[in-house]
This record gives sequence, structure tokens and C-alpha cells, in this order.
Amino acid sequence: MNRVSSLEAYREIAPPGTLDLIYSLADRLQGKKALHVNSTRFGGGVAEMLHRLIPIFEEMGIESRWETIKGTDLFYRTTKSFHNALQGDEQLVTPEMYREYLEVNEKNCEELDLSGDFAIIHDPQPAAFIKKRPDGAKWLWRCHIDISRPQRKVWKFLKQYVDLYDGAIFSLPSFAQKLKIPQFLIYPSIDPLSDKNKELPPEEVDSIVKGFGISREKPIILQVSRFDKFKDPLGVIDAFKMVKQHNDCCLVLAGGGATDDPEGAEVLARVKEEGEKDPDIFILDLPPDANIAINALQRAATMILQKSTREGFGLTVSEGMWKGKPVIGGAVGGITLQTLYGRTGYTVNSVEGCAYRIRHILNNPQVAEKIGTNAVDYVRKNFLITRHITDYLAIMTDLLIGAETEDIYMTTASAE
Repeated sequence: MNRVSSLEAYREIAPPGTLDLIYSLADRLQGKKALHVNSTRFGGGVAEMLHRLIPIFEEMGIESRWETIKGTDLFYRTTKSFHNALQGDEQLVTPEMYREYLEVNEKNCEELDLSGDFAIIHDPQPAAFIKKRPDGAKWLWRCHIDISRPQRKVWKFLKQYVDLYDGAIFSLPSFAQKLKIPQFLIYPSIDPLSDKNKELPPEEVDSIVKGFGISREKPIILQVSRFDKFKDPLGVIDAFKMVKQHNDCCLVLAGGGATDDPEGAEVLARVKEEGEKDPDIFILDLPPDANIAINALQRAATMILQKSTREGFGLTVSEGMWKGKPVIGGAVGGITLQTLYGRTGYTVNSVEGCAYRIRHILNNPQVAEKIGTNAVDYVRKNFLITRHITDYLAIMTDLLIGAETEDIYMTTASAE
């Protein structure tokens, strides 16, 4: 096959030998067709990863399509309840909501092109598509959220569809469930060459940060996330208030919404109400394409927070680490995998613990520098898009070419 020019740009960034393995796997899949289905093209880590992954697969000779499910207000309220319930939050899901979910899935299956040799169906929203899988196609359900302790009624409903897939992919071993199908482990990834993660000139960083009215004369504490209660932006503000009693600094909460999240506006309103009480708190409601702005904010920050109370993976952690920043995150989900305690950052379980670690980093810049150096190396080895591509190619090869699989496919990443 012709070597992909855009992929070659990663050769000096990815660990040695990564691209050669990618090319070898891709050679075996020439002419195959792959399909991805999720709930939105903008907002959230799933859409962001697909925007970067699909063009590379196309260039490698694997025809790739991306379809999105379209639903009613009731459908999105239902799937948001599913999301919360699967993450352990008690939810009331009525028979009407279950019927709406199935009717929207059925309608979308009639309208969308589901052809292809291989499909990855992302998260609960289109899970019932499996009923319309074309003959001979291999389909995987890709779960990006923490379902380690789901509300049983909701999981029982979804499980009847998940068990019909050829396999399920989870982000952490602890998210796996008792299923009748093989289960695979793939970590999400960041693209070091994307607008959100590429190198930026210092003067551009300064200009963007200044444009938001933020002074770099004070240390900047930053959390980048959708305005979602599980990201705990109000808990971040409480921790910042404790820190401000001892350290002069500012807090930036930057994020936006997603078309499949009807609760986002309410959470944002509450955050703005709290943030307006302190001139050193900046609430930035950013559009989905504000990648350069987020990049600049992360590079200007003294540290990155991701104080989630539930988290599927939390790619903002790897984004911050890639920029050499110490990260303080909630001790949940994929944050615990990315943030090695005392080496690449810290995990916390409370507002008080978060405030303590913020002050520790502010008062010990040499610790922050060492952690930042470790963090870049750890992301390079484990959480770059090149490793993600390798994992998908390996599973596609197993399923489409016929290689034997294990019940749990361990990612090629070298996470410790």
C-alpha cells in the first residue's frame, strides 16, 4: 500500500516501531469498509476522536463512514437518563421512554446506510441498531462510559442488545460486564497534531488568554469539560475558594455543551451563578470548534483539574499531561489510569483533598515541573492516536480475517 503521508507525520512522535506495525496490519484490510455510528458530530470526546481517526483509516485504504443517530427531545432525555443510570445514578425511566428509544432506533435504521464489513456502534444511543446488522458484517458495541456499577434495570434493557454484537469494547477492565460475547479493552486517545494538542507559539497563547480577559500574572487553575454534573464544576469552585484563602490565583472553567445532553444548560447556569461571585473565576462557554483556544488555555495553565465524580476516561487529562502540566483529577474511571499518583499527577476524593493538592503544586514548582516531564512521556507511550489506530486494526483483523481472539483483548498500550 502507499504509505500515508499524514500518518508519517507521527513517526517522530510515536514510540519506535508503531507506524511499521500500523502499516503491516492495514495491509491485511485493504478494500474493507468500516462504519461508525454515534449520537453527535460535535461535543464530547467520542466525536472528537472520530473526526481524527476516520480520515486516517480512509487514507490507509479502509473505506470509513460516520453516521449519527437523530432523535426527539424525549429520546435525548431518555438516553441522558440511560447515561446517568449506567454511571450509577438512580434514574426513573418510564415505559414511554423505553418505547421512544426503540422507535427512534428503528426509524434511524430505516434512514441510514448501515452497509460495510465492520461497524463500531458507540454508546447506548444507537445500541439497538444491532437488530438491523447486515448479513456477514462484524459489529462491535463501543462503550465510552463507566458502567462498573450500573442501575440494573437500565443495564438489563440494554444488555439484551449488547449480547447480540460480535464483541464489546470498554475503556477500562473494571467497566466490563458479564456478557455472552468477547470483550475488548481499548484506551481512548488524543491526537498530538490536532489543533487542540499541536505546539503553539508563545505569543499566540498569550494573545488568546488575554482575549478572554485572563491575566497570566497569577497562577491559572484550569478545568476543561462539558458542563455536566459528573464533572463536578461546582466542587471545583468550592476547592478554589479554599485555595484562595492562602494563594493568590485564578480559576478558569472552560467547556461547552453537546447536542445529546439536555442537562448542560442547567448546569452551566448554576456554575455561572457561583462564578459571578468572584472576579478571579472565569466561566468560558466555548463553541465545539474552539480547539485552538483550549490548547492555549492548557498551555497557559499552571495545572489542570478534572475533578469528576464519574468518568469514562477523561481525555482532558491526557491533553493536559501532553502539555507538560500536572493534573489533579477525581479518583474515578480512566482518570486513575492516566494519573499515576505523585508521578504524573494526583487523584483526589473530596473538595478538601483537591484544595490540598492544588496548594501543594502551587507551593512546590519543582514538583510540578517533574510531574509534567513524566506526564509527557507517559502519554506518548500510552494515549496517542497511533496506539488507538493499532488497537482498532488488530481487532478488525481478528474479526474480519479470522484470527483467534481472547475473551479480553488487552490493548497494545504499555500502561503501568
